[in-house]
Amino acid sequence: MARKKYEAEHENHERWLISYADFITLLFAFFVVMYAISVVNEGKYKVFSVSLGDAFGGKDQKTASVASSDVPQLIVLPDPLVKRRAEAMRREKERLTQLAQKLTSTLAPLVREGKVRVTQNSRGVSVEINASVLFDPGDAALTPESDQALRALAVLLKDDPHAVQVEGHTDPTPIRNALFPSNWELSAVRASSVVRLFIDSGVAPERLTAVGHGANIPVASNATPEGRARNRRVAVTILSALPDTTTEISTR
Repeated sequence: MARKKYEAEHENHERWLISYADFITLLFAFFVVMYAISVVNEGKYKVFSVSLGDAFGGKDQKTASVASSDVPQLIVLPDPLVKRRAEAMRREKERLTQLAQKLTSTLAPLVREGKVRVTQNSRGVSVEINASVLFDPGDAALTPESDQALRALAVLLKDDPHAVQVEGHTDPTPIRNALFPSNWELSAVRASSVVRLFIDSGVAPERLTAVGHGANIPVASNATPEGRARNRRVAVTILSALPDTTTEISTR
């Protein structure tokens, strides 16, 4: 009987290539999908961001740009409270600037002589008057010459709604007399004298505060007579009406 010869079936060692090819195809498809969903139509995106800016804050609202112009921008939505506070600050600054201009015009002769300075900062508008315009040396009674300037100032403050703080300042030269044992008392009473004149001129008392600083806040060197004369002054500050932000400090 003829014997049948069976050839051993040849084993395929390259089947792993099929699985590998499938894996590569799926990986490629995954990255194509990820890229597709990450691409934004820049034109439509800009139209969308501008529309949101106009709706929430007007055309001055800008978007925060990133490092590359090819990357879509991030939209920054305005906080209504922040916007309202910024608008209130702008209006208050304008009101104080107008008041400062009126004060400068009213006191122009003394400003030109260097005896009065009008300044403005975040605290408000300050009218700094040299003590020689208001008082005799070592005294807190207003001189007749001071009446005209202070009453002109009071006319502008009378119908203005802002609070007013009057601060008295001296130089460090010691003073000891029957009325004032130190510069503290002298500076405080000088401030009070100005406040009393403002009240007599029609400024509401509840808007006024008198403060004495003595020689503790100099604006010039006390080493020279000119510097000491500069430091002897009364500052009338029209305070900004914007409320301060108060934060309670917790012990936790």
